[in-house]
Amino acid sequence: MDSRRHPLTVPRSKRIRLVVDSDARNEADDQYAIVHALLTPRFDVRGLVGAHFGVRNGLDTAAASVAEIHHLLELMRLPAPPPVAAGVSRPLRDAVGGAPGVDLIVAEAMRDDPLPLFVAFLGPLTDLAAALRVEPRIAGRLTAVWIGGGPYPDGGAEFNLGNDVDAANEVFDSEVELWQIPNAAYGMMRVGLSELAVRVAPRGPVGAYLFRQLVEFNDAMGDNANWPAGESWVLGDSPAVGVLLDEHWMDHRQIPAPIVRPDLSYRHRQDRSRTIRVYHRVDSRFVLEDLYAKLTLAYG
Repeated sequence: MDSRRHPLTVPRSKRIRLVVDSDARNEADDQYAIVHALLTPRFDVRGLVGAHFGVRNGLDTAAASVAEIHHLLELMRLPAPPPVAAGVSRPLRDAVGGAPGVDLIVAEAMRDDPLPLFVAFLGPLTDLAAALRVEPRIAGRLTAVWIGGGPYPDGGAEFNLGNDVDAANEVFDSEVELWQIPNAAYGMMRVGLSELAVRVAPRGPVGAYLFRQLVEFNDAMGDNANWPAGESWVLGDSPAVGVLLDEHWMDHRQIPAPIVRPDLSYRHRQDRSRTIRVYHRVDSRFVLEDLYAKLTLAYG
């Protein structure tokens, strides 16, 4: 973001380092979260990682996510865009070798820097689990914010978790500080397409693209009677930006980390000392209005 267009600066003591790990080509809401993060003065975005979203007819989905991230950066016309790297191309169980995106996470975590490091995972936790295998010491040097998992206490089907259950269990069993935003919370990010047409589409080439690609995906799903609804959407990845802007102190609790069963349900162990932060609510209006304001400041 051109700092001359923004009416405030954030004191360095209040800033954070951020890496965004996103399955950006999966559907249409990652793009909103990525753009929002890049327009936020509090965030010093140190890198963007393209995550996989499963195996799709031989498609390298991590590479597809990287291409989508590059397209967003071209549209945003940032003066100094952050580096972009591909994450692991398959779920952890099937992965072979490393990935430049994993190396990016490890390098940033091991960097000596007074600013705290957060890594937002908008897809599976594959790259975090892989990074912990490469360098276990990163567990004490970053906070992971993950969009994923079914509702508490029972769990259940959820796309991001389903794309790598093994990775989620490794992270849940690690010492890394984890903030989980399950679908019962991220599902609160409801917005009407008409609102996006008015508040996002007019905001330069990137605003036009954000709106158009969502409408195109909505239209492509026209034969699915159950999802999406037709005139509304859930910007489910945007809460990762929201809780880093404001931690929503009244909207989360600390619980023992569950074990994820193959059917994506949770098995709880109350004797487990390892705990994670789980959000049960996000302030969708706060997050949306902040996005709209920053798009307007940056692109008129």
